[in-house]
Formats: sequence, C-alpha cells, structure tokens
Amino acid sequence: MTTNAQWTERFDATLMKTISTPQALLTRGEGCYVWDSEGIRYLDFLAGIAVNSLGHAHPALVAAVTEQVSTLVHVSNYFSTQPQLDLAERLLRLTGARDGGGRVYFCNSGTEANEAAFKLARLNNPNGSRTRIIAMTNSFHGRTMGAMTLTGKPAMSDPFVPLPGGVEHIDSTIEALDAAIDDSVAAVFIEPIKGEAGVLELPEGFLRHARELTERCGALLVLDEIQTGVGRTGEWFAYQHEGVVPDAITLAKGLAGGIPIGALVTFGWASDLFSKGQHGSTFGGNPFATSAANAVLEHIETAGLVENAARRGAQLREIILGFDSPLVSEVRGRGLLIGIGLEQPVAAQLHAAAFREGLIVNAPNESSIRIAPPLIVGDAEIDDFARRFGAALESLPTQ
Repeated sequence: MTTNAQWTERFDATLMKTISTPQALLTRGEGCYVWDSEGIRYLDFLAGIAVNSLGHAHPALVAAVTEQVSTLVHVSNYFSTQPQLDLAERLLRLTGARDGGGRVYFCNSGTEANEAAFKLARLNNPNGSRTRIIAMTNSFHGRTMGAMTLTGKPAMSDPFVPLPGGVEHIDSTIEALDAAIDDSVAAVFIEPIKGEAGVLELPEGFLRHARELTERCGALLVLDEIQTGVGRTGEWFAYQHEGVVPDAITLAKGLAGGIPIGALVTFGWASDLFSKGQHGSTFGGNPFATSAANAVLEHIETAGLVENAARRGAQLREIILGFDSPLVSEVRGRGLLIGIGLEQPVAAQLHAAAFREGLIVNAPNESSIRIAPPLIVGDAEIDDFARRFGAALESLPTQ
C-alpha cells in the first residue's frame, strides 16, 4: 500500500507547481464512488468537475473503448473514421444545429474548443470594422492565452500580459449588454451558468436579450457549454432552457465520460466562416475519443439521464435547503450543477470537513460549494450525500 507521505513526496518532487498537492491518490472507481491508496471509499459528487457523466467504470464506456483500442486508436486528420462521423451527426442532432447546416470541429479539451471559437470570432469581420469581442466578468473559458483572454478573472491573466487584444469584459446585466453591443462587435461569449464562479446563474432574460442584440448587429453569440452541456442541467444543453439558438457552442467535460475531447459546434451562417487550413488538431476527433463520446451520449439518451439530472437535481435542492444549518444561504444552478451559497466565508473548511466524511465536493470560492455528481446518481447516493454533507455541516462552528 502506498502511504500518503510516499505519494505526496513523489508528487511534489516531479510535477509542475501549477496546482496544490492533491487530496488523495485515487486507485479505482465504480459508479459514484472512488477509492484511495489507503482503501478509503469516497462518494464522488464532483465527477471530475462535471466530467464523469456515467460515473466510474461504467460498462457502456468500458466496452466501447475496449473495442476501439483493439482496432484504431488514432489516425491523422488526413483520414476520417466511422466514430468521428457518427459523433458529428449525433451532436448536430442533439444541439439542433443539423437543420441549419451546422458543423462540428473536434479538439481535445474545453480550452481548445474556446480557442477555436475565439478564432471563429475573429473571422466575423468581413469589412475590418468588427474589432471587438465581448465576454463577461468573473467568467472562465480556459487557461491558454486566447481562452484566458476571454476569461474574466484578472488574477488569472495579470501575470501573463500582454494578452491578445480586442476583448472587453462586461457585467452580466441586461443594461451592460445594451451599452456594449453594436455593429463593431464580432462576438459575445457567455457561460449560461458561471460554474467556476460558484455556479452563478444569469439574470432572467439575459440570454434571450443577448440573442436579440447579437442577431440585430450581426455578431456571433457563442455559448460556453463546457460545464453546462451534455445533460448536466436537465436539458441536453443549457441554452435549451431559454429557447434560444446560438451561433456556436463549445463542449468538452462530460462529452466522453473522462476521455479527453472537446468540440466546437456551429449553427447556420457561422458554419461557413472557417476555411481549409485556418485551424486544425492532430489528435482532435480521433476514433478512440469519438467512440467513447458516442457510447456516453447514447447511454445518456437511452437511459433517460437528462431527465434524471433534472429530477435528482430537484431532490438535492430540497435536501440542501432542508438542512438545519445557518451556514446555508441559498442553492443555485440547474439540474446536477449546483452551487451552495454560504453565509460565512468557510467554503474551504466545509470542503475539508466533507472530505473527512468521505464526500468529494468543491469550493470554487470562499463562500460557495459546488456539487456535480455523475448523471447516473440515484436515491441511494443522494441519501448517502445527505448523511455525509449533513455531518460536515454540523462539524463546523457557526458565528
């Protein structure tokens, strides 16, 4: 058995100092549970930050990748494969982009999907007058230079200036939209729910108003569905709650249940902006990743897991609001992307207390807890969450 002291020493000696020392050395998972190197079992209510849609070691994913790895894992983009074509067609159908001549670009992560969308936005400038891109304050779109430029968190980007130009950040209000959007805007980037900010919802009517303004001005409406997509919010994609049709969406996280993949999906006229040679990826859309994504999406659809996300999310909200704790102030989000607002800045302490109780959640900031369990979650796991999280709440002193 590998002890905590042994693996943390190895980690600190070999890995880049871009993250803190991890909480545990995980060795296996099954369903909504994982085990560490000391044999301790944890209820995983973070799912790899909304990635493990089907939990851990799901038979549908295991079977798909086992079969695919024995035939083709990778081919260059000089070739296509059946899983790639199947996934592109599936995404166009699920997003509603198929009927408008939509297209799909495959990459390897959410950050890469947003980089592709950033370049797409630059191409929406036929006369040289659309020089502005609008994004939201306190948003998160990734950590590469382009995606970080879109991200509205100066603490992340300040050490890396100068950044690519032309991006402006506005508050997520309808008034700010009205003031910012005109014919000089090439694109507006929006998270339907700000996940990394603590699962913050947009104001009522915000997306619909953004759609009206961008359509009127000829700007692209680009929705970052990396955390909210693939059934997470109780619809396949969060924009479907609002009845809007974007020009482009970016996807990753839950798309292949833990196998790295990302996608940019375009709708209508936005699908004609890229031309040959303007973007590409060596690994993007390879048969291994796309076969995994096909298996995940097929199971989500046939097993009714989008509906399960809506139903189980409602259960969890009721449980969380029912805790007799002065620490819980509100519950935010949709479906199985939930933010718990705290009355005091004790999220780090509550996160640590939950981990001691064998529960994996996340503290994205000092006053919020984020939970995002696998879409397969059921009554037994929700009851287990209630017991463990309730115990964690009770263990914290209140002022």
